Amino acid sequence: MASSLVRPSGNRWIGGVCAGLARRFGISANTMRLIFVISCLLPGPQFLIYIVLWVMMPSED
Repeated sequence: MASSLVRPSGNRWIGGVCAGLARRFGISANTMRLIFVISCLLPGPQFLIYIVLWVMMPSED
Protein backbone atom coordinates (compact mmCIF):
# COMPACT_ATOMS: atom_id res chain seq x y z
CA MET A 1 0.00 0.00 0.00
CA ALA A 2 1.08 3.54 -0.67
CA SER A 3 1.72 5.69 2.37
CA SER A 4 -0.10 8.89 1.46
CA LEU A 5 -3.49 9.83 0.07
CA VAL A 6 -3.07 12.33 -2.79
CA ARG A 7 -4.86 13.06 -6.05
CA PRO A 8 -2.50 12.03 -8.87
CA SER A 9 -1.65 14.46 -11.66
CA GLY A 10 -2.22 11.78 -14.31
CA ASN A 11 -4.95 9.15 -14.80
CA ARG A 12 -7.66 11.37 -13.38
CA TRP A 13 -11.07 11.87 -14.89
CA ILE A 14 -12.93 14.48 -12.86
CA GLY A 15 -11.05 15.29 -9.69
CA GLY A 16 -8.71 12.37 -9.27
CA VAL A 17 -10.37 11.17 -6.08
CA CYS A 18 -11.02 7.62 -7.30
CA ALA A 19 -7.53 7.37 -8.80
CA GLY A 20 -5.99 8.58 -5.52
CA LEU A 21 -8.02 6.14 -3.45
CA ALA A 22 -7.17 3.31 -5.85
CA ARG A 23 -3.46 4.08 -5.61
CA ARG A 24 -3.69 4.23 -1.81
CA PHE A 25 -5.38 0.83 -1.55
CA GLY A 26 -3.41 -0.81 -4.35
CA ILE A 27 -6.22 -1.52 -6.81
CA SER A 28 -7.00 -0.41 -10.34
CA ALA A 29 -8.41 3.09 -10.81
CA ASN A 30 -11.14 1.70 -13.06
CA THR A 31 -12.13 -0.77 -10.34
CA MET A 32 -12.44 2.09 -7.85
CA ARG A 33 -14.51 4.09 -10.33
CA LEU A 34 -16.81 1.10 -10.83
CA ILE A 35 -17.20 0.71 -7.07
CA PHE A 36 -18.10 4.40 -6.81
CA VAL A 37 -20.67 4.22 -9.62
CA ILE A 38 -22.27 1.12 -8.11
CA SER A 39 -22.34 2.77 -4.69
CA CYS A 40 -24.19 5.73 -6.20
CA LEU A 41 -27.11 3.38 -6.89
CA LEU A 42 -27.52 2.94 -3.14
CA PRO A 43 -28.97 5.66 -0.90
CA GLY A 44 -26.39 7.74 0.90
CA PRO A 45 -24.10 10.77 0.71
CA GLN A 46 -21.68 9.43 -1.94
CA PHE A 47 -21.53 12.64 -3.99
CA LEU A 48 -21.05 14.75 -0.89
CA ILE A 49 -18.21 12.50 0.28
CA TYR A 50 -16.62 12.70 -3.19
CA ILE A 51 -16.74 16.51 -3.16
CA VAL A 52 -15.32 16.66 0.39
CA LEU A 53 -12.47 14.34 -0.61
CA TRP A 54 -11.85 16.43 -3.74
CA VAL A 55 -11.42 19.52 -1.58
CA MET A 56 -9.50 17.85 1.28
CA MET A 57 -7.07 15.61 -0.66
CA PRO A 58 -3.89 17.41 -1.71
CA SER A 59 -2.88 17.28 -5.34
CA GLU A 60 0.28 15.47 -6.32
CA ASP A 61 1.50 18.53 -8.27
